[in-house]
Amino acid sequence: MSSTSKSSQSPSRLGAWIAIGVGASYFLIPLIATFEFSLRMLRGEYSFEAYRVVFTDPLFQATFGYSIMMAVITIVVGVLLVVPTAYWVQLRLPKLRPLVEFITLLPLVIPAIVIVFGYLRIFGSNSWIPLTGNERATDFLLVCSYVTLSLPYMYRSIDTGLRTIDVRTLTEAAEVLGAGTFTILFKVIFPNLRSAILSGAFLTFAVVIGEFTMASLLSRPAFGPYLQLVGANKAYEPSALAVMAFMITWASMGLIQVFGRNAKNAVKQ
Repeated sequence: MSSTSKSSQSPSRLGAWIAIGVGASYFLIPLIATFEFSLRMLRGEYSFEAYRVVFTDPLFQATFGYSIMMAVITIVVGVLLVVPTAYWVQLRLPKLRPLVEFITLLPLVIPAIVIVFGYLRIFGSNSWIPLTGNERATDFLLVCSYVTLSLPYMYRSIDTGLRTIDVRTLTEAAEVLGAGTFTILFKVIFPNLRSAILSGAFLTFAVVIGEFTMASLLSRPAFGPYLQLVGANKAYEPSALAVMAFMITWASMGLIQVFGRNAKNAVKQ
């Protein structure tokens, strides 16, 4: 009986390893080929010349810094918008959860180009609220666009975090001690959602850093349009930028896993 079960398990394990190997090859082989090509900028030798050229490019520094700033602002605005909303829905309005979830999923259904054209139509220079009239107003509109685009990821992370804690008990205990709504949110709920907020923040950061459509149509100096510009005019630098963008995205995913694991260990302890 045991030998039969072992023999039946070995083919399934072999199939699982084959599937893992095929999946890993599908992602890793193009990445390795791109990285290898990015090292060939100097004829006849491997070097990191393409990366040096990219890092010393003033346009790269300006666009990458701009996108980081926009990502940080987007994260702050998204957290301040989503946490109170998700908290209130779970505590007081649970029947509205399906509606809120549907609304937060709309950015995944509606293409980004449709959203940004709607913004240009509503907030263009000829509208009642001309947010494209100057750079700072356009930056504000871009942040709103990024918040909308990252809403599904931020809301899912926060909502999952809220489901893992007893929101009602924490709220009632804080109210008994005389805490107001503001105190409950920022001194009780936010600390208990640290891991969920960080997960949503890293996902938002990855989305904003590589976003092209909204920044391009709003004519903002972001990293996504810079990637497209370099890719259309140079040979080796786009490969270096692709590898860097990939590493940024996967670093964000890795940090999510690290902070999530630390949060689980803290709960167990």
